[in-house]
Amino acid sequence: MNKLGFGGGCHWCTESVFLFLNGVYSVRQGWIRSSPQKDDFSEAVLVDYDPDIISTKTLIHIHLSTHSSTSNHPMRTKYRSAVYYLSEVQNKEITMLLEELQKTFELPLVTTALPFVEFKENEEQYRNYYSKHKGNEFCDRYIEPKKQLLNSKFYPFLK
Repeated sequence: MNKLGFGGGCHWCTESVFLFLNGVYSVRQGWIRSSPQKDDFSEAVLVDYDPDIISTKTLIHIHLSTHSSTSNHPMRTKYRSAVYYLSEVQNKEITMLLEELQKTFELPLVTTALPFVEFKENEEQYRNYYSKHKGNEFCDRYIEPKKQLLNSKFYPFLK
């Protein structure tokens, strides 16, 4: 089992994306803090996954495709675009994969590999947001389009 952190947009949306995937066994939604310069908490998820079922490259590609990974918008402190690593081995792999996956995007990626320092989990009432609130305006507007993108572009990896 491997673990990575992912941040980019709303943690409710990010959580939902990863919960739809085969090989993902746990998604904890909340805020991640990295090292100085990026040590303010930012919305993110921690993902436990089986790399024999879904590769790190596929997870990162899906992450990059389901949030504004090429937009350096003014909300980047709250919604930092990052893949958080827990070891130097992961850092090297993530950095290489981000460079490789850049070729699939027209604009430069703003997503970076950052060290994981600390995690604060969201309150129970907000966890697994999509399954608890499916059909509400937020889910219809923000999560359903991501689910449709997964169905069209990443169908073989869905549960």
